[in-house]
Amino acid sequence: MALNLRVWLTACAFSSAVITSGSVALAAGSSAKAKPVRESAAKATEENPRGLVLSLSCTSCHGTDGKSVGIIPSIYGKPTEYIEASMLAFKSGARYSTVMSRHAKGYTDEEIRLIAEYFGRLSHNKK
Repeated sequence: MALNLRVWLTACAFSSAVITSGSVALAAGSSAKAKPVRESAAKATEENPRGLVLSLSCTSCHGTDGKSVGIIPSIYGKPTEYIEASMLAFKSGARYSTVMSRHAKGYTDEEIRLIAEYFGRLSHNKK
């Protein structure tokens, strides 16, 4: 049951991401200023869309594209290796955080790698 729910939620999030990507592409065509960030998100999604889907939960706290506007640390601009190592440290308990430890424990090592790669690619496509 839990696996079926997880698959269903992933499919819903993926569908939502695909729909959003299409509207982002349209918006990027009409707005030159927004184009570079939106294109970088699209490029990052091309490699493995599951990284985008998994990263959607991160944006609630860390901001769109990992750019936090509040007191939560931004993950935009951080290298893939740093994000992955941090998440694995939260998961193992080597690095403590009330919230992040709980989030990290909900992901497999492969899912953590995909999330880190997604945000890492966004950071490398700054220009």
